[in-house]
Amino acid sequence: MNYLAHLFLSDNDPALQLGNFIADGVRANQLQQYPARVQQGIRLHHLIDRFTDTHAVVHESKERLRPKYRKYASVITDIYYDHFLAADFSRYCSQPLETFATEAYAHVQANYALLPARVQRFLPYMVQHNWLVSYAQVEGITQALRGLSRRATFASGMETAGEELLENYESYKEEFSRFFPELQQYVAQQVQLL
Repeated sequence: MNYLAHLFLSDNDPALQLGNFIADGVRANQLQQYPARVQQGIRLHHLIDRFTDTHAVVHESKERLRPKYRKYASVITDIYYDHFLAADFSRYCSQPLETFATEAYAHVQANYALLPARVQRFLPYMVQHNWLVSYAQVEGITQALRGLSRRATFASGMETAGEELLENYESYKEEFSRFFPELQQYVAQQVQLL
């Protein structure tokens, strides 16, 4: 899952949300530098990733992408799934996406000093261009994928992944719709154990 899903799946808890948001930028030996609840958010992020990466439905999406995008199929799937969450946000959350995004940005920005350097670098751009809300449109996802393609170490083809989404939109949407409620249920159980 990508930024929106990780923020959303944080039980509306600002510290858990912060940890879940920054986890990819935190090395294992840095974990103890963070407050306990932020550490739990970092752990939750890894649990979400593990559940997602091993789920049979997600595998269907990745396999459709793999011939064209190879090792980037997982990244693209995560971004597609953020699109479907954003596009149908009212189905999963009583709060409008715009309000959720504004509050999430505020929580993260209020803890700027705790952010890893990589996150500090991209956060202003993320907020300025309102990535979380832009994900609701295919064009927003296409822009995100083009940006990732420019930063990829190897030729990724991600700049064409927006076209792929449109070509197989209903298939990816159906897979997300089967997968996401299971992820929500899993996360709800895990949050109780943190």
